[in-house]
Amino acid sequence: MTAAVWEALRQRPLSFAFSVWPLRSWAFLLSGTVMGFLVLVVYAVLLFVGVALSVVGVGLVILLAVAVSGIPLATLERQRLRIIEPEPLLDPHGSLPGTSTLPWLRTRLRERATWRELAYALIHGVVFTATGIGFTALLGLSVILVATPVIVWAISPDTVMLIPGQAISDPLAALPGSAVGLLGLLVSAYAGGLLAGAQVGVAYFLLSARDEDLSSRVIELTRSRARLIDAFEAERRRIEHDLHDGAQQQLVALSMTLGLAELELRGQDSPAYPLVSRARGEAHQALDQLRALVRGIHPQVLTDHGLPAAVAELALRNPIPVTVTMDLPHRLPRPVETTAYFTITEALANASKHSGADEVGVVGRLKDDKLVLLITDNGHGGADPDSGAGLQGLADRVAILKGRLIVTSPAGGPTQLRMEVPCSA
Repeated sequence: MTAAVWEALRQRPLSFAFSVWPLRSWAFLLSGTVMGFLVLVVYAVLLFVGVALSVVGVGLVILLAVAVSGIPLATLERQRLRIIEPEPLLDPHGSLPGTSTLPWLRTRLRERATWRELAYALIHGVVFTATGIGFTALLGLSVILVATPVIVWAISPDTVMLIPGQAISDPLAALPGSAVGLLGLLVSAYAGGLLAGAQVGVAYFLLSARDEDLSSRVIELTRSRARLIDAFEAERRRIEHDLHDGAQQQLVALSMTLGLAELELRGQDSPAYPLVSRARGEAHQALDQLRALVRGIHPQVLTDHGLPAAVAELALRNPIPVTVTMDLPHRLPRPVETTAYFTITEALANASKHSGADEVGVVGRLKDDKLVLLITDNGHGGADPDSGAGLQGLADRVAILKGRLIVTSPAGGPTQLRMEVPCSA
């Protein structure tokens, strides 16, 4: 990547010296010289102390600190680069929220970016500092030469030793020195631009995020999201188990007890009989609702027989007629089946509540090891995926499996929901 200052120098070589770029280059180089000198001093002290104390173990901690010290320096350098470079550099390190010192240190030491940043710190402390000192001397001497007539006038009638062996007491006699100083400023303008561009190039090479850094971050993000989904599935199964073996069994026992009480009171002229009968009916209703809730959390038929059987059962319970065509030659991975099932469930629920449709079609097939689902209703259309959290949540879940969810719903219908999920994800 070409530095912006080099691009400006290439496009406007003659007017470059009279633009704002030389000032920005000088600010970048002078601030870098000061920072590089401090880095060199700090590194020299830390390395000396670390090696000297390594025999007692404390020095190893200092040397580890030296190894990761390039990270904060690189962060500061990315901010300082904004003086000369409009495009910010992307941090190659992934965030580690809530991580303690030792895991953070292990992670950072395994990252190649950490060692690139350490190399940049050493190059900055040695090479950039040396070139910066030379450039500072050139710029400082040029400024002094330009200001010589003013200096001579200010301290007159004393003489100024501008050149060894030659004293100047007249400001006019110092004008040739000013001309040399102006030439030096002109040279400093172009030399500063070239040096600043070279340092920006080194910074881009060592401090910017590379494809390997970004890909590892994406992989870790995908794994993290997959772990969240696995944790959600485990919690869902636990709730299902608790409802099935806990609350459901208690409701069954309550219904049986109320049935026995109803038998005992039958034929007796007791005001408690209609109350017990009513309570038994409400217990039956609560049990049916609980069973529907358990089935909605995760249907057992999906686990036992797969997606086609689960969708067929779902179609039988749907208030709108559903035509199901599932061409799946084998069982799919569990995350794919679960995501597909709940996508169909959400689509059928939306069609029943909002679409005004009287027919829904569900088509599923495998294409190039990818599950393709099409859910179509003949309703009035106008469905907005952004209006609610249902479809958006499904889209997020499909995205975790590296799939996509497409909703097409023009005004007047029909509405079609298309889901594509790779089975190898």
